[in-house]
Amino acid sequence: MGGKTIAVSLIGSQLDFVGKRVDRWARWRPNISLCSQEDLIIDELHMLHDNHSERLANNVAVDIESVSPETKVSLYNVNFQDPWDFEEVYSKLYDWCQQQSFDTDQNDYLFHITTGTHVVQICSFLLTESRHFPGRLIQTSPDKYNKNKSVGRVQIIDLDLSKYDQLATRFDGEHLEGKEFLKGGIQTKNVNFNQLISQIEKVAIRSSDPMLLTGPTGAGKSQLATRIFQLKKRRSMLKGDLVSVNCATLKGENAMAALFGHTRGAFTGAQKERSGYLLTANKGVLFLDEIGELGIEEQAMLLHAIENKSFHPVGSDKAVESDFQLIAGTNKDLKSEVAKGQFREDLLARINLWTYKLPALKERKEDIPANIDYEIEVYTQKNSQRVQFNKEAKEAFEKFAVSAEAIWSGNFRDLSSAITRLCTLADSSRISIDDVQEEIERLKSAWENPAGRSSDNLIAKYLPAHKISEMDQFDIQQLNYVLSVCLRHSSMASAGRELFNVSRTKKAQVNDSTRLQKYLNKFGLRWSLIH
Repeated sequence: MGGKTIAVSLIGSQLDFVGKRVDRWARWRPNISLCSQEDLIIDELHMLHDNHSERLANNVAVDIESVSPETKVSLYNVNFQDPWDFEEVYSKLYDWCQQQSFDTDQNDYLFHITTGTHVVQICSFLLTESRHFPGRLIQTSPDKYNKNKSVGRVQIIDLDLSKYDQLATRFDGEHLEGKEFLKGGIQTKNVNFNQLISQIEKVAIRSSDPMLLTGPTGAGKSQLATRIFQLKKRRSMLKGDLVSVNCATLKGENAMAALFGHTRGAFTGAQKERSGYLLTANKGVLFLDEIGELGIEEQAMLLHAIENKSFHPVGSDKAVESDFQLIAGTNKDLKSEVAKGQFREDLLARINLWTYKLPALKERKEDIPANIDYEIEVYTQKNSQRVQFNKEAKEAFEKFAVSAEAIWSGNFRDLSSAITRLCTLADSSRISIDDVQEEIERLKSAWENPAGRSSDNLIAKYLPAHKISEMDQFDIQQLNYVLSVCLRHSSMASAGRELFNVSRTKKAQVNDSTRLQKYLNKFGLRWSLIH
């Protein structure tokens, strides 16, 4: 590059020392070698020395002037009380770097790591890697094949690993392995989902900040949180455990005690002290599923615990410390909950640095066949019994699973349950077409009549009785169906895609949201009233 080549080096109290003997040029000395290279001109050498090596540094500077008169040598006194004390060495080298004015646009910087203690060399590496010293590393060594013993050879090490093809290939493979691990080894085809997992893998490895996983019930938030923990554990990034908590189960006065622990006698029934989930998750991961169900007081204490890594157990005036990574899950729109006063805005701001919305199963239909295979394998591992579809049965089930009829309201939970039933009922470990037809009817019935409740009266929730009495039976049935579809989707566009699944493909310009909005307007309904 243009400009100067500027090197930083420490005087080698042993390797650079030869005294004033005439034969000193027959010896290899690292700083002399650095400035003796034919194809590397050092324009400036900043040489660091301590109180005891000032004379040696001056002698070496004189010899450098002999072999490389174009090199300007500047001496700096950096005195290490103990050159093997990591904290002292790093601090003093860091301070020295901070005092310099580096012009990386004009100059090329090299840090010579041949001299000094191993601790000095490690600190030089760390400062270069962190860009506090904005250059590359250079190392000198003797060259037994060179007749001029004092020259030796040099090797420059660039810590920008992306420049090393073989290393880049290894890192790409490592990221691919991490992404496959987060997906459970499932060969997913959905582009958006694969991009989502790719970023989550990077964040999981590089960050310990809170993560927020959103999406409908059964979309896989809990499974993903578990795999994020396992990935970090495999990389030795955690010492603690995964603690999973469904916040919907934390109600009333027990919620605070369950999360933050309590002392003995803190309240009626507290016969012995309890650590609480936050303390149990120390040095590990705390997964709070359905975080939107937490009470306002618990939210306030949780925010304090995240920011300060400490909190007070119920009944205690002494704070305890816990350093955990938070992964939160929710199927609610937390911004809407903030507007309603049901969720703290400051807590949301703290936990949504990394927010990822997991898509519903019906939004990833191209991934359904791979997930069917995965669920079959899960059943096999769990029950030590291999069950398979016959060809006709598999084709029939996959065709139904990706059709508009399959709404998968429970997402992956529905799919997992369906495969479990099919495997359990299969005779001779083979799932037949009859088994599939029976399961399809079972699923359709469950979706049409969830938990035994009829959807025929949905319209009554949104329209007054006198308006319904003025409607044709055709309109009542049709509107009931449209409302049932709307309730299963988080957006008008998504609901419209299901309702207009055929006609939309014949239009040059798709307007699912507008068509659905116009239909609802006929009955005085708005999307915001349904959700």
